[in-house]
Amino acid sequence: MRLTNETIVAAFRDAAALQAAGDLPSAAARWRDIVTAAPASAEAWRNLADTLSRLGEFPEAEGAYRQAVTRRPGAAWSLQGLAGFLHKTGRWREAEPFYSQALALTPDDPRLRLACGHLKLGLGDFAAGWPLYESRKGLPGQGAEPLPLPNEWQGEPVAGRRLLIWPEQGFGDQIQFARYALAVRNLGADVTLVCPPELQALFAELPVKVVARGRNTTFEPPDYWSLALSTPGRLGVTLADVAGEPYLRAPAAARARWAGHAPPKAVGVAWRGRGSHPNDARRSLPSAEALDPLRKAGARLIDLTEPVGDFADLAAIIEQLDLVVTVDTAVAHLAGAIGKPCWLMLPWFWQDWRWFQDREDSPWYVGHRLFRQAPGEAPAAVIDRIAEAWRRELA
Repeated sequence: MRLTNETIVAAFRDAAALQAAGDLPSAAARWRDIVTAAPASAEAWRNLADTLSRLGEFPEAEGAYRQAVTRRPGAAWSLQGLAGFLHKTGRWREAEPFYSQALALTPDDPRLRLACGHLKLGLGDFAAGWPLYESRKGLPGQGAEPLPLPNEWQGEPVAGRRLLIWPEQGFGDQIQFARYALAVRNLGADVTLVCPPELQALFAELPVKVVARGRNTTFEPPDYWSLALSTPGRLGVTLADVAGEPYLRAPAAARARWAGHAPPKAVGVAWRGRGSHPNDARRSLPSAEALDPLRKAGARLIDLTEPVGDFADLAAIIEQLDLVVTVDTAVAHLAGAIGKPCWLMLPWFWQDWRWFQDREDSPWYVGHRLFRQAPGEAPAAVIDRIAEAWRRELA
């Protein structure tokens, strides 16, 4: 479609409306018309890039992001667009200078600071990453609402003080970072760990006070409080400090309840995550049947996505297994926290910072082994590698 200067403004509105409505193919076609008619418009190039990225048309998307930067190299939003694309497509070191330039232009933008924090943490630069990661607090969609209390903990001495740790984000996040409740306790703090009811029985095994979060949650007024995922930053944790030893176990009551549940050579599989996760469509498998190659290799599969109770029950089942195979869900963190070997499938696009890059192990959990999808590789190929590893090493 040929556009004139008079119709470009209307075309912008039409393209933006199509993009907002989720009609991405039509929006992409419209944005292509616009950049053809107005190639100097960095805004149009950025919108085209965002649309193409959501469609999975990555080479053309990258070109469009770079066109936006070429036309507006001094705009934080153009730099952030390219940085975010490079970040999501696994080129973290390439993304770093573009994030830095954008951050220099808008240092107080919380979403930009959070994206930079994810990148720095994923690159192992915890000293720079933790302060930036604090920008998640209060942002819509982050599940990290700060408490309306004074004295948020900033790392002050806590010996003899009451410290309240408040839950945030998903179950996996809380399982992973519960270890730092123990670290603060070891500094002499009187720790109260608040958690969702689904985690209460599991966390009750920890040597701290555990309180289930509810509508009428009560606790002693603390001297300090912290969100759960802020604690390692306040402790000054570096990558070298991360220890992968187990720190949780299934309660005795749950063990008794599930005794004998798993047969010999049983492998627990978690093939899907919570649908609310922004990357769930890429990390989850289409169905449990996708793991049939593992079954054919001799593993006796137990579906860990089926409801069994709370996380204490799930821990009792996992303890009986030879292995857990999972996509990036809370099951991965639970298996690691109780010391069960876990083979974790990771999508190539939009990898989470906590699994880092270019490594098959995880510093967070001694028993983890990472199976990374290569760009363009089908999930079935990753499953075939897992099945072959089982056949070769464990069958």
